[in-house]
Amino acid sequence: MQIKKYSGELVPFNGESLRHSLSRSGANADQVNQVYDKVLNEIYDGISTRELYQLAFDTLKTVRNSFAARYSLKKALRELGPEGFYFEKYIAHLLRSIGYESTTGQTVQGHAVSHELDVVAYKDGKLITAECKFRNDIDAKISVTTPMYYLSRFKDISNINYQFFGKQLQFQEGWLITNAYFTSDSIDFAKYYNINLLSWDYPKENSIKKRVDKAVFYPVTCLTTLSDLEEQQLLKNQLILVKDIVSNPEKLDLLNLTKERKEKVLNEARELINYQVEEEY
Repeated sequence: MQIKKYSGELVPFNGESLRHSLSRSGANADQVNQVYDKVLNEIYDGISTRELYQLAFDTLKTVRNSFAARYSLKKALRELGPEGFYFEKYIAHLLRSIGYESTTGQTVQGHAVSHELDVVAYKDGKLITAECKFRNDIDAKISVTTPMYYLSRFKDISNINYQFFGKQLQFQEGWLITNAYFTSDSIDFAKYYNINLLSWDYPKENSIKKRVDKAVFYPVTCLTTLSDLEEQQLLKNQLILVKDIVSNPEKLDLLNLTKERKEKVLNEARELINYQVEEEY
């Protein structure tokens, strides 16, 4: 059976990959088998990856909302758009979760020209800057020209003292971070020139999807019990993380939800962050 990717390319259906992604949702073995069997009965030769995802998502949602929410992480990151402003905020939060001080939207003067920096972070005496490449396309890839361009930018701000976090500091590391994928050439170039890369699936053991699961750092756009409009309203009010809703349930009041709907949202949010993903995938 063939699956049509976003690019139009046809690839063989990978049942094991689907099982792994379903397991990652938090569903137990019996629930995974139940969802898998239902999906298998409804797919057809040439089905698109988008339709396959939607079928699996809808079926998981009938089992438990939080399963569908966790399964939708990749899509939820794409919904931190359309320009990527909230993705930058999200990455700053993610860095804070591992002990960095961080800020976004900074402008500095380099040796030759000024530069807008998406994220600046500091930890253990090391100042880093991260450029976030946000993509809306499902199969988008960051080509080698991007790290090439970023290398020239990083050189222009190197060996200059800047005032950040109450200290005089120089940038010591550059990061390229994307919710999409890097081409093999991008990875090779970045390795040679010591540019740190972070993407949906790279590096394999410490990718965005791995980091989010380990830190239960899910964006509010994961929640299936909120409408797209409600999610955007939360983002506009700087409520990026599901954790923030669980810690401060009163912040949901800005949506004017009924008591029943608010409790439904909170139940999904609590389930989402209280489950630790252990499946290796």
